[in-house]
Amino acid sequence: MTRLFADYGMVLVLIGLCALFSVLTIKEHMPSGTEAAEALLEQVHAECSRTDVILVVGAENTDSALLAERLGRELREAGYANVRTVVGSPRDMRLALDDLQAQGRQLAAVATAGDVLKWRVLDRISETHPAFAGYKRMAPEPYYWPGFLTGSNLLAIVDRIVVIAVIAIGMTMVIITAGIDLSVGSLIALSAVIGTLVMKHLGGLEAPVWAVPVGFLAGTLACGAVGALGGVVVAQFKVPPFIATLGIMLMARGMAFLITGGFSIYQVPDALAWLGQGRSLGIPNTVLLLGVLYVAAHVFMSYTPLGRYIYAVGGNTQAARLSGVPVKAVIVFVYVVSALAAGLGGSIQASQLKTGTPNMGVMFELYVIAAVVVGGTSLAGGSGRILGTLIGAFIISVIQNGMNLLGMESYTQQVVLGGVILGAVLLDKVRGGKGIGAFLPARTGSSQERTQHEQG
Repeated sequence: MTRLFADYGMVLVLIGLCALFSVLTIKEHMPSGTEAAEALLEQVHAECSRTDVILVVGAENTDSALLAERLGRELREAGYANVRTVVGSPRDMRLALDDLQAQGRQLAAVATAGDVLKWRVLDRISETHPAFAGYKRMAPEPYYWPGFLTGSNLLAIVDRIVVIAVIAIGMTMVIITAGIDLSVGSLIALSAVIGTLVMKHLGGLEAPVWAVPVGFLAGTLACGAVGALGGVVVAQFKVPPFIATLGIMLMARGMAFLITGGFSIYQVPDALAWLGQGRSLGIPNTVLLLGVLYVAAHVFMSYTPLGRYIYAVGGNTQAARLSGVPVKAVIVFVYVVSALAAGLGGSIQASQLKTGTPNMGVMFELYVIAAVVVGGTSLAGGSGRILGTLIGAFIISVIQNGMNLLGMESYTQQVVLGGVILGAVLLDKVRGGKGIGAFLPARTGSSQERTQHEQG
């Protein structure tokens, strides 16, 4: 039981947060789409005759507009000869009522949903058009459901974390070696502007499809080169990672502005949006990419010699060196991976926004570090899990999303998120990198078994 809780403690936290925000966001919902149309059609069949005058109303540019057009069409096909469909504003509905009154026709029912139910003209029909006082208002029966658990909101949670979660893979490796990388936010911008600039020079709006992966590759590899520089400074010259990556952060951001002159790059082909906005088999391409990357990273860290070297360097650098581990090469490697992940993240964000701008990625390094730490990776190095980082990214995203749904101000959200990060760091400090099990009775077993468990 102790090991189970240690392994899946953060998953339980994530489930608990989802349950909490689900309860807090329960509210009344109005059916829409096919469900609403069928409900209204049944009401009309039950309460109106084929000769009744029925006004079907929808608000322009909303779901109720599509509903009104569909319902009106289905009613006419069903033999209702006096159906009138109005899609527009309250003024359009008032004009329709005036027209019916001028023709001396008797309004039997108004069928609608969504925003139209809030219109004052609907509430005041009995006052403004006394002849229609006996009309029937028809609307789908509302139901209660958590706003947090709607399909669009869950998709928004995933979309929010894609870039952060991708970059967090490299950051996890860096932190496991007891390092830190503050440059990833700036590298997002550098990758995006280099990639879109390459596409612009290859034809811009008329660039061939192959220009997109070439641009992505150029931006990502450029970031990898910058990461290699940072890794050499840390490994060869013993510069503290915080200082080294802080300098690279400023340099990368400055380079992004120098390359673009401070302007955004919009002259990109339509194919750029495929990665960030496209779908394959009904699933967003970014989600598929995220799944592939995390599976590959988990296998790499858990089952390859280089993955074990990364844990060894973070656990005890001197012991790793004496055991034959190429410590310097491992340190350079993790900073290169972190920079490549940031470059890929910049490509994804450029695809999502369909532009490259030097202002991208501001403060992202803090969210990435927060995801890694909340996911259970020790800042002291030597322990952490790739899949734990993914859970940490989801926790950060769920907290932000839930607070948005509850209408919390942005500065309140910053306080809460800062508290979560501080709590995760304090937890890491107390448990000494041993996981949640440090708060529970000690496990029995050899030190070798415990080491394999922490790394596995």
